[in-house]
Amino acid sequence: MTTVLVVEDDENLRVALTAQLRAAGLDVGAEGDIAGADRALGATHYDCVVFDRMLPDGDAIGYVHTRRGHGWRTPVLFLTARDALADRVAGFEHGGDDYLVKPFAMAELTERVLNLCRRAGADRPSVLRHDDLVMDCARREVRRAGVLLTLSNKEFAVLEYLLVRAGHTVARADLIEHCWDSQTDPMSNVVDAVVKRLRRKLREPELIHAVRGLGYRLGAL
Repeated sequence: MTTVLVVEDDENLRVALTAQLRAAGLDVGAEGDIAGADRALGATHYDCVVFDRMLPDGDAIGYVHTRRGHGWRTPVLFLTARDALADRVAGFEHGGDDYLVKPFAMAELTERVLNLCRRAGADRPSVLRHDDLVMDCARREVRRAGVLLTLSNKEFAVLEYLLVRAGHTVARADLIEHCWDSQTDPMSNVVDAVVKRLRRKLREPELIHAVRGLGYRLGAL
């Protein structure tokens, strides 16, 4: 599922943006300041981030500029009431990919976010690999040691996310956030059931390891 992070300190607008983007079929996380955004971005991969420029703990363009300097490539849309040409130029110069001035139409914001998400998807590798496991995302095929595996849509989604995060522990809550809809109970055992089936289909040697009390990791512990 395509994921978007909304960083907006106005609670009413944050709730409205989140609802609008979820209605468009996106998986949306929300934070109210730069510190919260930094924690979210450190824990989860997002296809796009919508940043209000002026947040309680600073101007978001400085934060984005710093992350760009470390190789961060996630598309960013800045929201702001500052409509001067110099402000718009500064947004692009500091790593923004799009810039929308308040007030704006929700339909326009949605289309801009969807376009940025498509751009992010085009930048992803179409083939993911780990040891003898190969996932062709375009063809939706998975092979282990050359053998084609038959996976359900949910198994494919979970394995894809674990492959993208190979070598890192992925919390059950993150898997639910990215591979299920927002109505799924985070305390349910749906993740464990899917991972159990994946492990059986992937066969030995085991690739997906349980990390006690945390979640799962694809690759060596």
